[in-house]
Amino acid sequence: MINKTGDTSQLKQQPVWVQGYIDSPEKQKQLYKKTLRIVMLSQIFGGAGLAAGITVGALLAQYMLGTESGAGIPVALLTLGSAGAALIVGRLSQRFGRRAGLASGFLAGGLGAIGVIIAALMNSVLLLFASLLIYGAGTAANLQARYAGTDLATAKQRATAVSMAMVSTTFGAVAGPNLVGVMGEFARSIGVPTLAGPFILAAVAFILAGLVLLIFLRPDPLVVSKAIANAKEKDGTIQEESKLKKNAINKKVVMVGTTVMVLTQFVMVAIMTMTPVHMEQHGHSLREVGLVIGFHIGAMYLPSLITGLLVDKVGRTVMTVFSGFTLLASGILAAFAPADSIILLICALVLLGIGWNFGLISGTALIVDAAHPSVRAKTQGSVDVLLALSGASGGVLSGMVVAHSSYAVLSLSGAVLSLLLIPVVVWSRKTQSKELI
Repeated sequence: MINKTGDTSQLKQQPVWVQGYIDSPEKQKQLYKKTLRIVMLSQIFGGAGLAAGITVGALLAQYMLGTESGAGIPVALLTLGSAGAALIVGRLSQRFGRRAGLASGFLAGGLGAIGVIIAALMNSVLLLFASLLIYGAGTAANLQARYAGTDLATAKQRATAVSMAMVSTTFGAVAGPNLVGVMGEFARSIGVPTLAGPFILAAVAFILAGLVLLIFLRPDPLVVSKAIANAKEKDGTIQEESKLKKNAINKKVVMVGTTVMVLTQFVMVAIMTMTPVHMEQHGHSLREVGLVIGFHIGAMYLPSLITGLLVDKVGRTVMTVFSGFTLLASGILAAFAPADSIILLICALVLLGIGWNFGLISGTALIVDAAHPSVRAKTQGSVDVLLALSGASGGVLSGMVVAHSSYAVLSLSGAVLSLLLIPVVVWSRKTQSKELI
């Protein structure tokens, strides 16, 4: 009888169900495919949940605060909350498995979305900010879910596994912004402020994502991955514990992967955050804002299947270069596109999403390459803390830059910053082993 608890404490006892996966490559392959299916299902709901904060968070804060200088605060808070949650989700996943860590993050995000709705009803800025912090846990879980598919993937499948988890996010993430108008009307019909409507969708979506993982992600892929790694080590030369810990992570490769993801996240969040405000200032409707952001989020996730294959085939660093140049083109187009041109704004935000996609999948693959299963989830959680903090910084600074200069200056600054990815690639080629490049 297979024990499906997914509790990592069982690894020490080597239960029968774990041994069955260690001895059978076919079972490993089947569990890998099952894990991808479950993660992809949860990501559909998770994508719909994260879209609310991105689409109307800045507008809700601007309305409640009465100033556009604070419009970047919501994205900053939810990404700051995502940073703290990323650390917690990573630690929970390392100790108890992906199922416990990811489900906890999604369920907390759902509670945060409910808090935002209550804050809008009470017109309480403090409750809004506190709820956005908790809502960020859903974003953290949504991002870390991309790692779950890699636990049982081979080295040549990792980027593809990440991409499959991310591309499924597209369905919910694109639907979310395009339901802004509908959810706004629904909210008004039940006495809730219009801008809080998308958070009703977010609450339901995050909770459903958490329940899918909690119920169906059994046996836990990280638990099985650890057991397989431990068995392989016992078959070879037995190492001392201190030796194992020392070699469990390649710090240089982790540094490269982290830098790539942090830079792309900062540029993407900064430009994305102020685009709805920029559009609202020039007379665009909430439905038009949702359309542009919907295309942007689609571009963040939809190319993932192709991106994953390219990262696995042509290499991590080559795709990082493409990321830098794509973000550069996005920033230039956003800066010079006429404010009344929906088509050009969509093109700029699509390029922004694609550039982020290239950078995130390349960086994620490097992080997975560099970490042993015994420390993998913990390392991934720590890296995602920096990823979230970079997003928080981008959100806060974007509002300040636009308030004191313009959206064009913000976009050009992001374009220039994206070029820093090039020296990162040059340095990585000198420090990484060829097999990780």
